[in-house]
Amino acid sequence: QVQLVETGGGLVQAGGSLRLSCAASGRTFSNYAMGWFRQAPGREREYVAYINWSGDSTYYADSAKGRFTISRDNAKNTVYLQMDSLKPEDTAVYYCAARNGRVLVTIPSHYTYWGQGTQVTVSS
Repeated sequence: QVQLVETGGGLVQAGGSLRLSCAASGRTFSNYAMGWFRQAPGREREYVAYINWSGDSTYYADSAKGRFTISRDNAKNTVYLQMDSLKPEDTAVYYCAARNGRVLVTIPSHYTYWGQGTQVTVSS
């Protein structure tokens, strides 16, 4: 089992920044690729960013490219999502997720472990 806890959400004005953190406990964190997803009211959960087990490969949804940065610190069992130039359409609950694999996966159902989510609200 891997337990994931997200923190760092909040209310920010458009153009602002937030840094989300996801702390992992349980099995060896470095065995898992990590993803960030988000879900807005009335919408399906969508992929935001992915980082492989070592942190040397990252991928982003088009909506996140150039504005968001995913990173991880395996010594701290933590993955981060730095979000800059935030827009009102970024408003959602943000989730981190873990999967045991070495291939980029953007489908939520392919991730095994999930955090409880953290709310991000961007005002216009």
